[in-house]
Parts: sequence; C-alpha cells; structure tokens
Amino acid sequence: MQKSTIKRRVRAELTDDQKQEIKEAFELFDTDKDNALDYHELKVAMRALGFDAKKPDVLKIIRDYDKTNQGLIDFDDFAKSSNNQMLTIVAERILDRDPIEEMKKAFKLFDDDQTGKITLRNLRRVAKEIGENMDDEELQAMIDEFDLDQDGEINEQEFIAIMTDANENFDSNSFRKFIA
Repeated sequence: MQKSTIKRRVRAELTDDQKQEIKEAFELFDTDKDNALDYHELKVAMRALGFDAKKPDVLKIIRDYDKTNQGLIDFDDFAKSSNNQMLTIVAERILDRDPIEEMKKAFKLFDDDQTGKITLRNLRRVAKEIGENMDDEELQAMIDEFDLDQDGEINEQEFIAIMTDANENFDSNSFRKFIA
C-alpha cells in the first residue's frame, strides 16, 4: 500500500472527536500561547494524547516538521496541513491505541487507592473532580446497577463491560459517561 493511500485511509478513520482531542491537546499545552509547541510542550501534549513520548521521538518530530527551524511545531505542522504527515502520525497513534488498555487506564483514574475496585469513595471523588453534584445514594445506585458480582464495588471487568456497552468506540472521555 502506498503512503498516500495509508494517509487517506487514516484521515478517513479519524473521528471528529479524535480531531477535537488533538486540537484541544495542542491548545492546552501551548502554555505560552504563541500558537506553537516547543519540545517540552509537544512532549506533554503527546503524553496527554496517550503516547509514550520518548525524547528521541519528540526531537525527531520537531526536526521533521519544524518549518521555521526554531524548534517549534505550529498547529498546522501538528495536525492540519494537508501536505504534512503529522496528522497521519498522530492519527495512526490514536487509531493504534488498544481500547481495552484505554479502559484499564480509565479504571485506574477511578481506583486511586489501587484496590482493584471502584468504591463509593472513589466514585464520590471522581464525581466531585468533574463537577457532578451527586449524593451518596445516587452514586451507590450507579454502583449497584453495574455491580455484576454484587460485592458492592465495581471491579475492572465490570468497568470494561460498562464502557463497552456505553461506547463501542471508547475514547478518553468515556469514563465521564459512567458518571453522567
């Protein structure tokens, strides 16, 4: 398969939500608001998108896509330019993410005490962090609804079942659907 064919295939498969995720990461991590990412900003943005951004990889991306030779990647370089491979790289990495691994990462966001279970306390903390005003009775009802083994907590397998049912194409915001 030719590179241009791969490029078109990847572009076609990148969802609007994934494109928005890329744009939001760029804007969020452009800390000095100069519409460009330096090495440190790019590394943090790539990690936020779920990539294991190693220093040599980040430096190579900057070398390959920095049009101005100032050690910066602007948004067009990062994602938009139709004659640029950056979108292809980012898109391929997003599309290559394993949904089950993403769900396991999301589970760990809830399971901050590393018990292997999402407890009422965990759920209360996450609800508060994302600005959901829910009382303990509502939160416990959510746990009870999805608690397949009826132990009063949500284990990783139950969480994956929730996420799989809630969103066939899991993305990094799916855990919010568990709360909502």
